[in-house]
Order: sequence, then structure tokens, then C-alpha cells
Amino acid sequence: MSDSVDSLRDHLAPINDLESAAAVLAWDQETFMPDGGAEARARQLSTLQSMAHEQFVADETGELLDRAEEATKQADPLDDGASLVRVTRRDYERARRVPSSLVAELSKATSEAKQAWKKGREEDDFSIFAPHLETLVDLSVEKAEAIGYDDEPYDALLEEFEPGLSTAEVTDTFETLREDLVPLVDAIADRPQLDDDLLHRSYPQDKQKQFGERVLADLGYDFDRGRQDVSAHPFTTSFSVDDVRITTRYDEEYLPSAFFSMIHEGGHALYEQGIDPALDRTPLADGASLGVHESQARLWENHVGRGRPFWTHYFPQLKDAFPDALGDADLDSFYRAINRVEPSLIRVEADEVTYNLHVMLRFELERGLISGEVDVNELPARWNAAMDDYLGVVPDTDANGVLQDVHWSMGSFGYFPTYTLGTLTAAQLMEAAEHDLSNLHRRLAEGEFGPLLDWLRTHVHQHGRKLTAPQLLDRITGNELSAEAWLRYAREKFGALYDLSQSPSE
Repeated sequence: MSDSVDSLRDHLAPINDLESAAAVLAWDQETFMPDGGAEARARQLSTLQSMAHEQFVADETGELLDRAEEATKQADPLDDGASLVRVTRRDYERARRVPSSLVAELSKATSEAKQAWKKGREEDDFSIFAPHLETLVDLSVEKAEAIGYDDEPYDALLEEFEPGLSTAEVTDTFETLREDLVPLVDAIADRPQLDDDLLHRSYPQDKQKQFGERVLADLGYDFDRGRQDVSAHPFTTSFSVDDVRITTRYDEEYLPSAFFSMIHEGGHALYEQGIDPALDRTPLADGASLGVHESQARLWENHVGRGRPFWTHYFPQLKDAFPDALGDADLDSFYRAINRVEPSLIRVEADEVTYNLHVMLRFELERGLISGEVDVNELPARWNAAMDDYLGVVPDTDANGVLQDVHWSMGSFGYFPTYTLGTLTAAQLMEAAEHDLSNLHRRLAEGEFGPLLDWLRTHVHQHGRKLTAPQLLDRITGNELSAEAWLRYAREKFGALYDLSQSPSE
């Protein structure tokens, strides 16, 4: 690597350290910080994040980029130095448009909003969170205007999570998916429902934690470079490739709540732990996009964790862990229970089929918030109406409705579409893995998760941000993002579970 690239890396490393230090404080805010520390924490985060921003957008960064760009212009696009220059240039040009004062203001407002959201959710009172959300919407629109966009402000915010993707493209993808998804939901609704009573028995938290963490370790999550804690909303955060942490939340009367959130967050964490260590302390040490990141979580949670081969291996162990709850259960009844399709209130606990309708609903509402078509104070009513329209269920409380997700309190407008983009990507990646790995389902049934993890490490994880999401997908599958692979998977899996080959009367 050239001296100019080394100089750029040396300049970026302490900026990354500031961002990581801020991330540690944000993680603590969600896990262990006392409520009384909120005001001070908001100031601390604002200071660190504005310092990191100021150092990154400084003229020195541009000068170092120019020299490194010249030195790497003949290099292979996947060369570490060339990739660092390309990705940093994109981030630099975008960040330069956002004033440091706005970065500080957003950071402080977000920190305060998180606490207000948590309190509003606990007390089922949207009015506690509403003024904070109004502030975040206004600041996010200001940020979008500073960055610039082609068609609408939401484009600028989406770009942060999905580089190169437009709101119009997301809309088209969602409309195409919905054309086939709604008939599938309707067809399942016409069939006899699967029984999931056994999931609603007594599952002590300590036993859930012990079993779940054993599974995470089996999947490849390195607890020497990570840990799991409890938070109001499950999340994954990374401070380096050697410190990747996850959180969950428990429900002692509903087993899937914590278990599948552990597998989901574990999928995110496996991605972060699998990034090439040579990319650490640089902008390359992250996922290709949030959609690709989500694909890793959805692949492990659903294609693996809700699959029959997985439970062929683990169900006997689960019965041993919960003999009182599962003593009379068999594998078939458990497999059917965890894959029950039923419109529900909570996105993170939604089944695979209706999950994407939750995402579409949120995309529609937050796009309206940013455009000004949806007023914050109208949001609970708009949310409930959309839930009725999309899923045929209406929340009985705001805690189970508009306050259930943490993302808007984080100012993460443009984030929600990545959940469905990741779901579609996961299906395409799983088809490729099944093609490349012989007897993959048999290996999973025998508890052999290494081959799949190694395949993902080779094709996805190690590259970090060196490839964009479209480049990565094309390199692995030879195709663009499409709903077809997921629809094939869903029709096969749920067609068998609900016997969709039969008419309702048969």
C-alpha cells in the first residue's frame, strides 16, 4: 500500500475511534445508563459526534484523498487502498454538505428523543415522544436539503443506508412484491390455522438466555469478541471487528420473542465479526449497505432458524431445557407453531409472510413525515388506519402501535425499507449458497453451521463496504435485486405448511 494511502488511513483512524467511543456511550444509554444520566449523555454524544464530523470534513481529509486517489487510480477496484479512497470520497462529499452544528444538534436531539420514546412506550403516551419526533423530522428535512436530492427529500436520507438507491426504485420493488404477497396472505388466511399454543407456555428468562446463547455460539458468534444484554428494542452495535455486541428482550410467556431476536441480531453480529481485520478503523469496516446487513440477520433468523433442519438438531435440546413447557410436544407441531402466519401488531415478532407488510407501512408513513404530507400529531391515527388497511388488525395501545419501534427516535428515516430489501437479498443469497454447498440442509440438521458461515464470510462478510449492494449481489448471484427468489421460497415453504394445493373447501 502506498505512503499516501497509509497517510489517509492514519488520518481516518482516530476519527473512527471518536465514532466508536460515541457508539459505546449510545450502547450504554440503551442498556445500563440510569434515566437520570440522559441529559449529560446527550451532551457527551453531541460533543463526540460533532468532533468526529469536523475532523472528517476538514480540508486535510480532502487533500489526503486527492493524493491517495492519484496513487490508486490504476489499482484493482477491490484493492484495499482503492476501495478506501472510493468509499471515503463518497462519505466525505456527502458529509461536507452537512454543517457540524447540524450534526451536533441532531445528535443531542436523538439522544433526548430515545429517552422520551422509552418513557412514552412504557407509559403508552405518544404525547411524551411527539415533540421530540417533530424536532427530528425538522432536522432530518434540514439535513436532506443540505445534502441535496433529485426527486424528494427522502432520497437523501435513504442514500445514507442504501447508496445509489432511490425512493422511486424502492416504491417499484415494494409494489411488485405486494402484487404477489397479498394473494399469498389471503390464500393462507383461507386455510385452517396452525396451532401455536405451545409457544405461549412458561419459559423462564434464565433458561431462555442459556439456551439462546449456546445456539449463538454454535452458529459462530464469538463471545470473546462480543456480549449480549437486554434493551427495550433489540439491536446490534460494533465498536471494532473485535467488539460486536447484541441485545434482546424477553417474554417469559412467548418463546419466539427473545430466541428469534437473538438469532436475528446474531446474524448482524456474524457479519461484523467476519469483516477483514485489515479494514478495521476505516470507513470500509461496515456492511455494504443496511439491506445487505439485514440480509444476514434475516438469512440466519428465517432460512436457518425457522427451518426444519435447524430444529431437527435443536428441538431435543430445547425440550431438555424446557421440559415442563415442551414435554408433550413433537418436532412437527413445534415447526408448524413457529411458522404460523397470522397478521399481528408487532413487527419484530411478525411471521415471515406478513413481515414485509409491516415494513411497507412504515416506509409509507415516514416518507409522508419527511414530505410534510403526514403530521406528527396525526401519526397514531394514521398508523392505526394503515395497520387496518395492510394487515386487518388495529393496535389497542400506542405502545403496540406507533411507539413500538425505536428507529424514529434515532432519527433513522430511510432505514425501514432496508428490512424488506434485506429479506429479498437473503433469499437470493440462500439460493446461491444451496447451489454451491452440497447437502446444506443435511449439514444444518446435523448442527454443522460452519460451511454456511464460511461461505458467507468468503462471499459477503470479509469485503465490508468494498462492494456496493448491487455489485455484491451481481458478483454472487449474477442477478439484480428481485422478489422472485423470496416468493419461490415463501410459496414452497408456506404452501406445504398450509397445504395451499388444496382449495378452502377441501
